[in-house]
Amino acid sequence: MENKNKMFCYQCQETAGGTGCTVSGVCGKTPELAAMQDLLVYVTKGLSAVTTQLRRENKTVDKSVNRLVTENLFTTITNANFDREVIVRQISRTLEVKDGLLAQVEKKDELPAAARWSGGESLYEEKASGPDVGVLSSKDEDIRSFRELITYGVKGLAAYNYHANQLGKEDTDVDLFMQRALAQTLDDHMTGGNLLALVMETGRYGVRGMSLLDSANRESYGNPEITEVSTGVRKNPGILISGHDLHDLEMLLDQTQGTGVDVYTHGEMLPAQAYPAFKKYENFAGNYGNAWWQQKTEFESFHGPVLMTTNCIVPPKDSYKNRLFTTGAAGYPGCVHIEEDKNGDKDFSALIEMAKTCQPPEELENGKLVVGFAHNQLEALADKIVDAVKSGAIKKFVVMAGCDGRSKARKYYTDFAKALPDDTVILTAGCAKYRYNKLGLGDINGIPRVIDAGQCNDSYSLVQIALKLKEAFGFDNLNQLPIVYNIAWYEQKAVIVLLSLLYLDIKHIHLGPTLPAFLSPNVANVLIKYFGIAGIGTVQEDMETFMGTSNELIRGDMIVGDIVQQYPSLVPVMTSCGLHCIGCGVSQMETLDEACMTHGLDTQDMLDILNEQLRGQAE
Repeated sequence: MENKNKMFCYQCQETAGGTGCTVSGVCGKTPELAAMQDLLVYVTKGLSAVTTQLRRENKTVDKSVNRLVTENLFTTITNANFDREVIVRQISRTLEVKDGLLAQVEKKDELPAAARWSGGESLYEEKASGPDVGVLSSKDEDIRSFRELITYGVKGLAAYNYHANQLGKEDTDVDLFMQRALAQTLDDHMTGGNLLALVMETGRYGVRGMSLLDSANRESYGNPEITEVSTGVRKNPGILISGHDLHDLEMLLDQTQGTGVDVYTHGEMLPAQAYPAFKKYENFAGNYGNAWWQQKTEFESFHGPVLMTTNCIVPPKDSYKNRLFTTGAAGYPGCVHIEEDKNGDKDFSALIEMAKTCQPPEELENGKLVVGFAHNQLEALADKIVDAVKSGAIKKFVVMAGCDGRSKARKYYTDFAKALPDDTVILTAGCAKYRYNKLGLGDINGIPRVIDAGQCNDSYSLVQIALKLKEAFGFDNLNQLPIVYNIAWYEQKAVIVLLSLLYLDIKHIHLGPTLPAFLSPNVANVLIKYFGIAGIGTVQEDMETFMGTSNELIRGDMIVGDIVQQYPSLVPVMTSCGLHCIGCGVSQMETLDEACMTHGLDTQDMLDILNEQLRGQAE
């Protein structure tokens, strides 16, 4: 059937109707821009197929091509670049590079169509609207779902890779994997099983990419320190920097010295306040505002110029559009874009001169936020945290990392945080923190109840924290820890974080406010069955699930293998009740409900026996 949609995109959580944007993007992108972004992804996959084949033929590919692939992917993530002309230039540049490399390939007949296609700008619109470009080019719903899950994961990985590259850090294996994975999404011989394996491999490289960026940030700016950040304003004019790029912040702070202009962070730049290297700048003021989606109000009241360093752009109002500058992979038509020179330096003098003519920021609030709980800081607090857990002062950690967004359903996360018992601690990273980092939840024996590890880019710290606790308690796997996962997602960086957690075999992650639209029912069921992925319910329902307020540690929807792994003492109990084959691979992947049904057992009786056994052990 012919596709009648003006566009089709479902890569973010806010996609229209929870199914896909077909008329225009909820993010603000037009069908014309969406088409060019689809074509850029298509030609980038084609380039990746060529580079992958060249490496199979033992030929060298210049590392500048790795940077091009990373930049292209980062440019197409949600809310990053709305400038069609920029995307068109990237397509042309990519085709030029690809055509040069294609001439070196010996076995061209083994390449997919995307690797062989080329054409001038006059052909772009026609090609973009063709049947082999865009999400719907994969006709099989499940194959499409796997391919998009991998593509979005690789986009998120590209974002981490981009920031590490900006600080001079590279991992060739990460680059090669990204290109191979993109090429494999074009391979019609890849079955669902093959693609599921590639999903897990994407998670493996996600951990590696996050580690690379973590090292790059710490080596460049020092280990983050626990820091109190002012949310008030000063009397000087200011520049507001938003997005994620710490290298841009460094250059801006250097250039504003002695100018009388203060620099404020916004959104995901808040964690930059914790790096020692930035504390030497006297004009590095506090944090202004909240998460990205509130910028239309907050940028208006800031009065001064705003620098968007990465994604998180909301189409600006005319009243401040002339004050919005972009740089790096970010872009918006009509806004001045700050390019880097051949040495990677940027000239921010236009912002500085504009700031001098502007009024100081209008105060939105006046308080303090505590940031800087990266893994090195929590390692220093490890003994104190372990003691608090062993004494019962801390009963549970709740990972509430990820993204914030405009959806009213996201109020759930604020209400959930408010409803948490006083003996729980929130572990967070990303702009989801703005839902609860100003609630004044207090501390437990000096340990804050909201531990902010940083940007979504810093989710690696949460992994390291979990691994350190696992070591401290002598557990065999991360699922035995008193940690539960209630994660909000919005865009593709959240996707790579999720895949990284799955690779680490973390089970029973709840994902909201909705499950991704790009997960077909069958693919979603695979993730539910093998990893216990779930959506969110009401705050009360989820509080009972996470906090065990129903006094049931074992539930019918739990995987038998997970129960065996977390509670080995229950194995003889289950066996004595009639689950005689719980050691076999098939039964271990069943839920307890399914296993009881297979063996003709009453699930509720089994739950009563198992939970009573656990309560007896705890007494």
